[in-house]
Amino acid sequence: MYEDDFLDSLLIEKKLSQNTYNSYSNDINKYIKYLNKKGIKKIDNINTKDIESYLKYLKDNNLSDRSIIHNLTCIKEYHKFLLKNNFIKQDVSENISGPKLGKYLPNVLSVEEVDKLLDIDLNTDFDYRNKAMLEVLYATGLRVSELINLDLNSIDFTYAQVRTIGKGNKERIIPLGDTAIKYLKLYLDYHRQNLLKGYFCDKLFLNNHGKQITRQGFFKLIKTLAKEKNIKKNISPHTLRHSFATHMLMYGADLRSIQEFLGHSDISTTEIYTHISLNQVKNDYKNYHPRS
Repeated sequence: MYEDDFLDSLLIEKKLSQNTYNSYSNDINKYIKYLNKKGIKKIDNINTKDIESYLKYLKDNNLSDRSIIHNLTCIKEYHKFLLKNNFIKQDVSENISGPKLGKYLPNVLSVEEVDKLLDIDLNTDFDYRNKAMLEVLYATGLRVSELINLDLNSIDFTYAQVRTIGKGNKERIIPLGDTAIKYLKLYLDYHRQNLLKGYFCDKLFLNNHGKQITRQGFFKLIKTLAKEKNIKKNISPHTLRHSFATHMLMYGADLRSIQEFLGHSDISTTEIYTHISLNQVKNDYKNYHPRS
């Protein structure tokens, strides 16, 4: 069914990150497996109803609308690839539309909640690592995948900035505040070496095996800290990124600047944070206006 050729093209032509590639690979392999179960072994035999049937199958298995849309995007890219390379004569996915999404407002922390989360007692090497990680994340709005992939050369202490490679293999440079710089230096000068365990690893943030910390490791870390700090909100690894953007906007940052910081290719993606700030304005009006 040429799925391997399709996935190879994603790596070579679109230069997707490993996480995005893995996501596409998982989605397309599930799609092919479903078609095979229906007895469809050749791409010429796939029709529009088969794709619609697959989307219904995903819905019936309680997949979220957002995940179904991601699957459909992958399927459309697959069929475009097949048509472009003359493996098929018609793109049967072209006119299929997915479920409509409502306005999604990401979960954010207040400034006070961020202060609580980042108020870490510094006793162990891991405490200093955690403090440095969270300060960098909140100072820059990096994606978690970008954070854990930082290496020792990513930080420029002379100019107080961090260099990262984001989606689409695009590089961006983000300034670092004094607090993040302070705890990065403490971590690097006195604690990172103790975490190496005799291994060589050029990644900035290490786990208890002396290797690169994983997304799962960071997820557990932030969940544990939130529980310790009695923060009731459902925190994910993306929460500090959302909080960074929202707080920047609240304190007067230009939307275009926030777009650059976050690495959004489309300003409409960044505009979601204006809705969050508007909600804050409404809440403040209700709470503080004498005749609200």
